[in-house]
Amino acid sequence: MNKPLLVRLQSIKVREDDVRDFLNQGLSIVEGEPGTVRWFGIQFGPSSFGIFDAFPDDDGRQAHLSGAVAQALSQKSGELFEEPTIELIDVVVEKQPA
Repeated sequence: MNKPLLVRLQSIKVREDDVRDFLNQGLSIVEGEPGTVRWFGIQFGPSSFGIFDAFPDDDGRQAHLSGAVAQALSQKSGELFEEPTIELIDVVVEKQPA
């Protein structure tokens, strides 16, 4: 799980509830992606949201980037939120479950 993504979404004014709904719908999409091992819809502030998801390798990450959630992000950009910022990041260290 060392190939995550961090997607930042800045809600268009008064669309915050719609962005939360969008994130909830995204969860149902990624449940069908075996290469997406962790997925979080997150909120940084009143109108600042994001997605943090993780993949075991670059293949899983690339499959996700060309999948249904990425298409939905593109379709809702300008309607619910400004252009998303997508950051490909690498995990340096991780606490494993006991």
